[in-house]
Amino acid sequence: MEVILLEDVKSLGKKGELVNVSDGYARNFILKKNLGVEATAKARNELKLQKQHEEKLAKEKLEEAQAFAKELKEKSVTLSIKTGSGGRSFGSVSTKEIAAAINKQLGYDIDKKKMSLDTAIKSPGTYTLSIRLHTKVTAELKVVVKSV
Repeated sequence: MEVILLEDVKSLGKKGELVNVSDGYARNFILKKNLGVEATAKARNELKLQKQHEEKLAKEKLEEAQAFAKELKEKSVTLSIKTGSGGRSFGSVSTKEIAAAINKQLGYDIDKKKMSLDTAIKSPGTYTLSIRLHTKVTAELKVVVKSV
């Protein structure tokens, strides 16, 4: 019997897959626990439409992330740190501080966990910050650090 899975089933398949199982397993386990539905013509068509809709949404999200990445590339964020003699700071600028500055200066709410710095920011200068916006899109933002 062919079954369309409604949820992930261990050692059988993932949600939305069309799998072939024995009649007893389908009736007594999959259908009984609402883990899947019988693969009728109507159910197959609904699955096809649902996959097309999901692909469309994924494409739209990717395009939005690419547009946002272009927008971020043109902007910069300015931070100031206390420095001692020699221009070195007592600590370093964290992604938490950068996220707060982005929110305050640019108005974007970006998660600090999606940011990554190549090197620790311990002295004044201009740095490049990488931000993961999507699995396929990484944006770059210029961070200008000034001494106080």
